[in-house]
Amino acid sequence: FKIRPLQSVRGRHVFVLASLYSDPDLSVNDKLLRLLMFTGALRDASAREISLILPYLAYARKDRRTKSRDPLSLRYLAEMIEAVGADRVVCFEVHNPAAYENAFRRVAEHLKATSVFLRPLLPELRSESVTVVSPDTGGYKRAQDFREQLARALDKEASEVELAFVEKKRSAGELTHGRLVGSVTKGTVIIIDDLIVTGRTLVHAARACKAQGASRVLALATHGVFHPSADQILADPALDRIVVTDTVPPWRIQGDQVKNKMTVLSATDLTARAIETIHTHGSLTRLMEEIVESDM
Repeated sequence: FKIRPLQSVRGRHVFVLASLYSDPDLSVNDKLLRLLMFTGALRDASAREISLILPYLAYARKDRRTKSRDPLSLRYLAEMIEAVGADRVVCFEVHNPAAYENAFRRVAEHLKATSVFLRPLLPELRSESVTVVSPDTGGYKRAQDFREQLARALDKEASEVELAFVEKKRSAGELTHGRLVGSVTKGTVIIIDDLIVTGRTLVHAARACKAQGASRVLALATHGVFHPSADQILADPALDRIVVTDTVPPWRIQGDQVKNKMTVLSATDLTARAIETIHTHGSLTRLMEEIVESDM
C-alpha cells in the first residue's frame, strides 16, 4: 500500500487521529506502520507542525525491563515516531505517565479520562457513600487523583470519599494478589484503572471489596483492550458494572453476561476540545479542570 494526504498540507498544523489497537481487519503493527508512513509523507509535504492524537498507544505498558534482556518497547516506539517527523504526541491515560513523557524527546501530552467518567456517573453517586479503589499499588496515584476530582464534583471533602488499594505481586512470571489495604464503604466502590486486558486483577479487587461489605462494585477503565478470556472472567458477579471509553472498541466481548453490564462512553468531545486547545496554544491541564468543574 501507499498512503498520502489528498490535499495540500504545506505550512499547516496537521492533526493525525489514530488509535493503535488490533481489530478484526488490521493488527496493531499494520496500523503503526501506516501511521509512520503517513506522518513521514506529511513531513515531506511541508507540513508546518504534526501532532499525533493517539487515544490508545500500543506498547505503552512495556516501559521497563522486568526480565534480563527485555526490550524497552515504549522507547523504541517513541524513537520511530520522532524519526518520521512528528512534533507532538497526545495519548489518553497511559500506563505510566512519567515513563511515557521521558520516552519522547518531542512534546508528549497526556489526557486523563476523569471527565468522561464523571459526567454520567455523578447523578447516581450524589446520595451514596463512595470508596475509590486501585486494583494494584502501581495505580494508587491514579485512584488518588480520581478520588480528589470525584470529591470536588460531589461537593465533598476528599476525606469523605474513602481510598483503598489491593496488593499485587509478580514473581517468576506468576501473578499473586494480596490483601485489600484501606477502608471500604458499605455503599458503592469504584475500581479505577487505565485498561482491562484479561480482567483478573479487576475481579480479584471486586471480590475483596464485596468481602469487606461493598454493596456494589463499578469498574472504570479508559481502555477496554479485552483478551479473549475476558468474556468469561468479567462475567463474575462480584463486578456489577464495567465502564470503558471508546478509545478501543470492545469487539472481543461477545457474551451477553458482560455486554449487559458494560457501558462504553465516548471520548470524542474531550479529543476534539484537546485538538482545539493545542491549535490555539491553550493549556490542556486547564481544559481538563474546566470540563470537570462544568460537571459539578
